[in-house]
Amino acid sequence: MTPPQRQRRDPAPEPSPPQEGEGKVRNPERMYVVAGPDGERAELDLVTLIVARATDPPPSASPEQAAVLRLCAAPLSVAELSAYLHLPYSAMGVLLTELLTAELVQARAPIVRKQRTDRSLLEAVMNGLQRL
Repeated sequence: MTPPQRQRRDPAPEPSPPQEGEGKVRNPERMYVVAGPDGERAELDLVTLIVARATDPPPSASPEQAAVLRLCAAPLSVAELSAYLHLPYSAMGVLLTELLTAELVQARAPIVRKQRTDRSLLEAVMNGLQRL
């Protein structure tokens, strides 16, 4: 019994480059969008607080966007959202940029607390409460 013989295929001929008069070379169509239409992303830190403006997500929202809107009923930082949704920070930046441009969420600076409260203010409050 003889083994089967393989036949070699000739490689497909390469298309010739278009001549100057034949037409323009078109750019391929983008299959996805990573940032806004102009390619910009929102300036977000890990401690930037995100608050939802809408109580219910719109029907056109993706599952990730709906989850962000549900979680952000109370202010949450970008780092917390990233941890809760198991998404990297870069993906959260893209997702939050889309939500910010659609005005579904609001970004706020983190709340900075003083190191210590003024002692005289605490004494004044205590004295005022004792007088009541």
